Amino acid sequence: MAIVAGAVEVRRRKKECGLNKRRTGRYAGSIRLAGVPDRSAKSLLSFVERTIIPGTSIVTDDWSGYAKLQERGYLHTAVPERGDPQVAETFLPISHLVFFNLKTWLRGIHHGVSPQHLQTYLNEFTFRFNRRFYPFNAFRSLLGIAGNVTAPTYAEFYAKKQRTTTSSELGS
Repeated sequence: MAIVAGAVEVRRRKKECGLNKRRTGRYAGSIRLAGVPDRSAKSLLSFVERTIIPGTSIVTDDWSGYAKLQERGYLHTAVPERGDPQVAETFLPISHLVFFNLKTWLRGIHHGVSPQHLQTYLNEFTFRFNRRFYPFNAFRSLLGIAGNVTAPTYAEFYAKKQRTTTSSELGS
């Protein structure tokens, strides 16, 4: 089983969007996803420091591995989730929705992904998700990124040690 760390920007809509009341309130802005080797504080704090600017307000579950976030300059709020679906839905619904969509996409479209290539799929999901409101900008971004990146060879693609690039390094 692979472990994926994620950061989800939670945004607020400024006003109602017509008759659709579901379009009000909070929604997911940009996301960052990366495979991590384990659930240790070291791995997760490393992910946070690579992807989130210090001073940012972060809401997490109450796992003890996040205890040092405030020491590192983040405004941290821990929600006592402990596996309770009601609490998770109340305090972390956007994050759970993003991960639900990711799992559905990986299982439904790709029918599973090997750990070796997981980061590549996470990068694609992040790229698409972050540009979901602006498809033309996605095309322009893809052209710009493609001009600066060399594609891996067949041997590199299936090598045991594949060069990894996270979604945050691609400017997603």
